[in-house]
Amino acid sequence: MTEVRTGLDRISDGDPEALRLVAGRKVGLLAHAASVDRKLRSAARILHEAGARVSALFGPEHGFAGAAQDMVGVGSREETDVPVYSLYGDDAEDLSPDPDWLRGLDAIVVDLQDVGSRYYTYVWTAALMMKVAATVGVEVVLLDRPNPLGGTRVEGAAQRQGYLSFVGLYPVSVRHGLTIAELLLWVCERERLDRSVLQVVPMDGWTRTMEWKDTGLPWLMPSPNMPTFDTAMVYPGGCVVEGTTLSEGRGTTRPFELWGAPGLDLGPLLELDLHGATLRPVEFVPTFQKHAGRTCAGVQVHVTNPWVFRPYEAYLRMLAAALPQLPDASRWRTEVYEFVSDRPAIDLLTGGAEFRTAVDRGASLDEVLAEEARGAAKFDDERRSAWLYEK
Repeated sequence: MTEVRTGLDRISDGDPEALRLVAGRKVGLLAHAASVDRKLRSAARILHEAGARVSALFGPEHGFAGAAQDMVGVGSREETDVPVYSLYGDDAEDLSPDPDWLRGLDAIVVDLQDVGSRYYTYVWTAALMMKVAATVGVEVVLLDRPNPLGGTRVEGAAQRQGYLSFVGLYPVSVRHGLTIAELLLWVCERERLDRSVLQVVPMDGWTRTMEWKDTGLPWLMPSPNMPTFDTAMVYPGGCVVEGTTLSEGRGTTRPFELWGAPGLDLGPLLELDLHGATLRPVEFVPTFQKHAGRTCAGVQVHVTNPWVFRPYEAYLRMLAAALPQLPDASRWRTEVYEFVSDRPAIDLLTGGAEFRTAVDRGASLDEVLAEEARGAAKFDDERRSAWLYEK
């Protein structure tokens, strides 16, 4: 097995090209609980041992320690020797750093584990950090990590005009097939930022066709509801359930793999032929969020062939089979979602109104899925200009 070295691993190994970007510099660190090297040592410790002066810590959604649940605002703590600044607070303005937090730093080191889906907010936190850093004249040093879903397959169209949000700050496919460094390079191109603002420490040994198990790296929860790689495999589809009144399994030990609702008739679901996955009927009781404390009838999605399974299409088909059981007025989540109140959550997640309106009309998904496939092919071509790794 080829040993993959992340950007952080290269620093901990004393790689001269990586060390020169941090040694002797006063840095801020944007990281979370999964920001460790292959020996499970934290990024803050590694940077200190490499001779960097870590003078500020920045936490994305869920906080620097990764303890907060989704969409829960996290406060900053400035009373300690090393202040911890939150980049996910109570409103949209809290998503970008205050420029004053960056002044006096030589660089911002970013070390975040993404999961390869546009809804996952860490990449957008990094992009907003990069934009503010560029205005202040502070360099961003991005320590790259694998895309757990690999780098070859793309699913879903980019969002349509008017449907950008913090679950997709830029128009990219649902399953984008890019590493976090490649995605930030793509943002750099799109924003026409000075390329010198972003310094990347690429991985060693990673290729686009690698599955997570091929990397030899430990899986650590990058967020509270991403406990295993199995969760990441279904997440490009499983997260769409958030836009409905069905439980996406939060408050269970297998979020996104489990989903359902009290009294749901599983018959239409079990008739589906989902390539690369098997549905197992289950009952579960969420301990918090939707249907907390109630017994839900649902399914667990077991991926049997990751190379065939298309999670986004699979979950759209499943939802289209299940949601007609619910009255029109109680199918879709109506609460404010990721700081947006004027668009349904389901539209933000799917990038437009097409899926929701097709379900409400009882129409076939064939044309919706065909448009999603055409959009994915278009983005597949666009993203290649940002590739750092070949197949």
